[in-house]
Amino acid sequence: MEESEGRLSKPVAVIACIAMTLFYVAILYAPTLILRLPPPQSYENFMIRRFICAAVCSVASVIFCALVLPITSGEASYSFGVYGIRSDHFWQAMVFPLFLTSLMYAGSLMLKSMLLVNKWKEHRHQEGEPLLGCIKSTLLSLPGQMSSVASNVLFWRNFIVAPVTEELVFRACMIPLLLCGGFKAYNAIFLCPTFFSLAHLNHMMEIYSRHNYSLLKASLVVGLQLGYTVVFGSYASFLFIRTGNIVAPLVAHAFCNYMGLPVLFEHGKGVRVRVEKGI
Repeated sequence: MEESEGRLSKPVAVIACIAMTLFYVAILYAPTLILRLPPPQSYENFMIRRFICAAVCSVASVIFCALVLPITSGEASYSFGVYGIRSDHFWQAMVFPLFLTSLMYAGSLMLKSMLLVNKWKEHRHQEGEPLLGCIKSTLLSLPGQMSSVASNVLFWRNFIVAPVTEELVFRACMIPLLLCGGFKAYNAIFLCPTFFSLAHLNHMMEIYSRHNYSLLKASLVVGLQLGYTVVFGSYASFLFIRTGNIVAPLVAHAFCNYMGLPVLFEHGKGVRVRVEKGI
C-alpha cells in the first residue's frame, strides 16, 4: 500500500480514528445502556449481541471512511482496494504472513507437536493400537471435533468475528485515513496500534467485576493485554501496508489469538500466559 497524498488534515484523520475507536467500544454496551434490552439469558446470547454490535460498527466505519476519504474513482474494485479487499495475490497474502507469524511461535508449535505425539503414544500404550491405527482414529474423529468447535461461541469470537471486525476498523479504515491525512507509513504503523490498544481498555472493568480481581491485579492484567495489542497492532499494520491486502493481518490475527503468548518453562513445569484480544 502506497502512501497517499495528504488531502485530509492530520487533526481530521486523528479525530476520525478516535471517533471510530470510541464507537467500536460504545456500541458493545448499546443493547443494555441505550436500547434498554433485558440482560442476556446466557453467555452465548451475550456474545451474539456483541457480534451483532461489532458487525454494525464495522459496516458503519467503512461507510464513514467512504464519505471522509477523497476517493475519486467510482470503480468498485478501486473502492474495495482502498480497504485492502482485493482478490489479486490472495494466496501470497495468506501464506507468507502466516509463515512469518509462525516463526515467532516456533517453540510453542514444537511443544504442541510433542504433546500430540505423546498423546498418541499414551493412546497406543493404553489401547494397544498401532501408530497408523491411532492416526486413522484421530482423522476419523476430526469431523465431530470440528462440528463441536464450530458450535462454540468462543471459536467464533476469537477466530472469525474479532479478527474480521477489528481488522476492518483498525487497519482497513484507519490506515487509509492516516496515510491520506499526510502521515508517513512508519508513523501509521506505530500510531494505529495506539487506537487499537485503547479499544481494549474496557476489559479492565470487565475483568475487575467478572473475576473479582483487585483493581491492581486487573490493571496488571489489562496492562499486559495493552502491551501485547500495541506490539501485535504494529505488526498487523505493517502487514496491511506492506501487502495492501486485509487478508494478511486477518490471518495473523486469528493465528495469534489461537497461540496466545509463547509458553515459558522453568524446571520442567510450563507456565502459560494467554492474552485474549477482541470483543
